Amino acid sequence: MRTKGVEASRARDSKSGKRSIGGRLAPSRPTAHDPRVRTDLPAGTVTFLFTDVEGSTTLLHDLGPAAYAELLAEHRRVIRETCRAEAGVEVDTQGDGFFFAFPTAPGAAAAASAMVQGLAPGPIRVRVGLHTGAPLLTDEGYVGEDVHRAARIAAAGHGGQVLISSATASLLDVELLDLGEHRFKDLGAPERVYQLGDRAFPPLRSLYRTNLPVPSTPFLGREHEVAEIVDLVQRADVRLLTLTGPGGTGKTRAALQAAAEASDSFPGGLWWVALAPLRDAHLLPAALREALQIDEQPGQDLADSVAARLAGSKALVLLDNAEHLLPAIASEIARLRDVPGPTVLVTSRERLQLQGEHVYAVPSLAVEDGLALFLTRARALGTDVGATPEVVELCERLDYLPLALELAAARTLVFSPGQLLERLSEWLDLLRAGRDADPRQQTLRATIEWSYDLLDPEEQRVLRALSVFSGGCAFADAEAVCAADADTIQSLVDKSLLRRRASGVPRFFMLETIRELAGEKLAAAGEDDGLMRHHAEQYLEIALSANLASDREGQMHHDLVILERDNMRAALAWALDSGNWELGLELVVALENYWATNAAHEGREWAETLLASAPTDPSRARFRALRAQGGMENIIGQFELGEQHFGEALAMARTLGDELGIAILLHRLATAAAASGGDIERVRVLAEESLDAFRRIGFPKGEAQALTSLAEVAQAEGDTERALELLAESRRLAESSGFRWWQAGASARLAALLLSLGRLDDARADAEQALALSITMHDRSAIVYELGLLAEIHARKGQTERAGELWGAVDAEEARGPVGVSLHGPVRFRPSVSGPDAAFDGGLAAGGALTLDEAVAVALGEAPAT
Repeated sequence: MRTKGVEASRARDSKSGKRSIGGRLAPSRPTAHDPRVRTDLPAGTVTFLFTDVEGSTTLLHDLGPAAYAELLAEHRRVIRETCRAEAGVEVDTQGDGFFFAFPTAPGAAAAASAMVQGLAPGPIRVRVGLHTGAPLLTDEGYVGEDVHRAARIAAAGHGGQVLISSATASLLDVELLDLGEHRFKDLGAPERVYQLGDRAFPPLRSLYRTNLPVPSTPFLGREHEVAEIVDLVQRADVRLLTLTGPGGTGKTRAALQAAAEASDSFPGGLWWVALAPLRDAHLLPAALREALQIDEQPGQDLADSVAARLAGSKALVLLDNAEHLLPAIASEIARLRDVPGPTVLVTSRERLQLQGEHVYAVPSLAVEDGLALFLTRARALGTDVGATPEVVELCERLDYLPLALELAAARTLVFSPGQLLERLSEWLDLLRAGRDADPRQQTLRATIEWSYDLLDPEEQRVLRALSVFSGGCAFADAEAVCAADADTIQSLVDKSLLRRRASGVPRFFMLETIRELAGEKLAAAGEDDGLMRHHAEQYLEIALSANLASDREGQMHHDLVILERDNMRAALAWALDSGNWELGLELVVALENYWATNAAHEGREWAETLLASAPTDPSRARFRALRAQGGMENIIGQFELGEQHFGEALAMARTLGDELGIAILLHRLATAAAASGGDIERVRVLAEESLDAFRRIGFPKGEAQALTSLAEVAQAEGDTERALELLAESRRLAESSGFRWWQAGASARLAALLLSLGRLDDARADAEQALALSITMHDRSAIVYELGLLAEIHARKGQTERAGELWGAVDAEEARGPVGVSLHGPVRFRPSVSGPDAAFDGGLAAGGALTLDEAVAVALGEAPAT
């Protein structure tokens, strides 16, 4: 039997006359008087148990049909007896897999343990998954996501392994092994998974290397289409596949689900890149770098860094919503297509017209799937809607388009199916009058127009206004930019025109098709320019509050900017397009340390483009932007350009008499001289001059930077103790002024210097402090540098297994993508282990299986060594 899960249960259901609808296993077309309706299933809080035989095809081949059938019968007897002994009710079985429901979690766990032990003497090994929830029990069976989640957890395991969800674990009083958080092929939120017993098994079959988004609603239907897409992306001759179709046909959801289903074929990971927030096709390499977590390489083009990261990697790259960037985006995608290794999957309303492109036209939903989607979404609202002739006709009129069906289902709280059919038909007939567009596109537009027309004036105004956000927004920003209130936001969510994504602070967003129409309405109302200005001003305020500019004091908050990077890009694009160069340059500077730690190439490009459109007269905005541009050029290895722009900026700052600007630029020139291997005496003179200026002004953040440069001078001259003193003072000032990035850098430099002196305990403490700070800023190059530093410290202390584990994690991270040179240190450490060392080699293998976050947790003692 195939691995149990949604795909297995659907395939099984199609053979047995059953369907899986909205997370339930149900008889086909049940009614209240259907004699097949189950009445013995436990209700309320229920624990689901799924089993599946591992390697059933191999066993059948090795043992032969007769012997395997005998073993299978014994396996069924053991499972049924152990489950019934704990009050388990058999919900479904097909082939060699079972689905049981238990009234209690302890009973389910006891049954799982007993069945695994009972089958241990024989060759059959079952994987078992347990999950607890409160599904709705209807005449049709269990309704809800808990069934899917239980099946997915079971499918991730290995023969003899019992996996338990966090919901079930909280109800048990037994020893469990914490396996950490995992994502599964249903693309739900990460689930913490536990194992019953401490036996060692291979890693779970979960989505461990992916940034695929968590959909706001469950995926329904499309089994045939998803299977076809999976087959295509797995073919060796398909390097580029484009899913085409009008907006609202479900291209994105089909692509995401197919990517998840095909994950076993892509050990290099599944990487999703949202193209909708991009205004320029040339930003694709930056978006790819961000998704793949690639550090920018000094002197290397971004596209080359992306190619180096993906070359030879069996990865799947999903580029979502490409149509608005055509035709320019096609050449960028062609470069990606030509990288040997990855497969590129694109969603677009039209094909890319590239050589080697395979095209899959995503159709409307099948009749049964479309009906199931409408009924599931309507019933989720608590409405008692059935498959009446009116509903069937309504779904037909909506061409079984997923988004159109969802929008109509959201209105079942107000209208009956007959009323919906009558009212929607007027709009459908009106907007289908033209014949120059895809009929499905006309249907969808009519549905959105009809949904919009039903809103009251305030709801319409807010929906229009929300179209200015890129990548969604928090409620506070919707309130500030759009004057939206909570009731209106909630009403738009209820009507499926706005979606809510909860991960920390809830965020609200629109599907791109709806956002497109809302943006048209905004422009038609003449409200677009004013709202875009308000939007840009709001995100400038957010950027300023993060304190990431070199000349701002206060605690730095990279998290504020990382979350809102798409809105920051939208604000910069508006400033450029509208000629508001001053706001644009101020925003570039406000994001200065974000660019330094996350996106130096992109920051340099924004600065250069905006400076080209701004007046060349000396101004504070211009010299600060030149400073930011030079800083990014320094980071990516363009030292001569960086020094040139620092010099231009210094001349302007002096003309304007800006003392703080002068002090910062003197230090920048010192760092440029040091980075390019310049005269150490020049570095000293510039650093001392900047230090004097910072002290005169009273700017401790700058003092911290100047002291680090002087520490470099002292170290170069062999005065190690003086260098230690200067670095310690630099770190103290950075910490007191909230300059976390410099605090981390000073700590890392201290650790490296202490390591060279043999002061290993002090070195470890400082390296761990640097690592704890770097992880909060997502500074990947610094994190890798500090893990290598700690690996060498542990090696010197004789802790070779831990040294190997951390270095294994460094090797694995560098294999995932190029890691730039850290600004916290000039070299990459490698543990010095003399001769063969079994403990080091064992740690190396264990560390290679860790994610970067897991490695950091191990290094900081927040997780056990593997």
